[in-house]
Amino acid sequence: FYSCTLCQSFAPTHVCVIAPERVGLCGAVSWLDAKAAYEINPHGANQPIPKEGVIDEVKGQWQSFNEFCFNNSQRNIEAVNFYTIMEYPMTSCGCFECILAMVPECNGFMVVNREHGGMTPSGMTFSTLAGTIGGGAQMPGFMGIGKSYLASPKFVPADGGLGRLVWMPKALKEELRPALEEAAENAGLGKEFVDKIADETVGTSGEEIMSFLEEKGHPALTMDPLM
Repeated sequence: FYSCTLCQSFAPTHVCVIAPERVGLCGAVSWLDAKAAYEINPHGANQPIPKEGVIDEVKGQWQSFNEFCFNNSQRNIEAVNFYTIMEYPMTSCGCFECILAMVPECNGFMVVNREHGGMTPSGMTFSTLAGTIGGGAQMPGFMGIGKSYLASPKFVPADGGLGRLVWMPKALKEELRPALEEAAENAGLGKEFVDKIADETVGTSGEEIMSFLEEKGHPALTMDPLM
């Protein structure tokens, strides 16, 4: 895996860890980009991190990542789980493409992209959420992500993966539809799963979304409780 610390000028405690199946949360730095950047400049912002000393295979915590994040976050971040947003999630800088957040009343997650200016089921807009979770903070239940991570086979697997997604803006859903349908198919959810995800045309309150999810038979409703 590779680190990216380009954003530390405004988020001094933030360390991005980029994997082959997880783009940087800005969406601009892929694993191949980071690998190439390291080969061009071995002393730059992208450094290789060995995957060693497994602590929790399910939640995705390794000793080598913990040590790297601790030493490069001004000794602030002691532990990071890469497969969940509910406990020790990766930090968020401020230039994330999307924000993933818990919707407790629906037992699932919502995602909102930077371009969406409206209200979300979290009770906050993108900009309010960004101000809350950005700056290198580690906020359980909230995390900045790149758009393409939503369709990754390694999308929050410890939390239930794509099946946890209960709300997203309609424009983002249509933009990512081909990738999401393929990911849903591969996850055994069926490509029609994408139409079970609520959007702002359904509503932005927990009650409005809940009746839609029940009508569609959304898998998040039968998953283990998030909390």
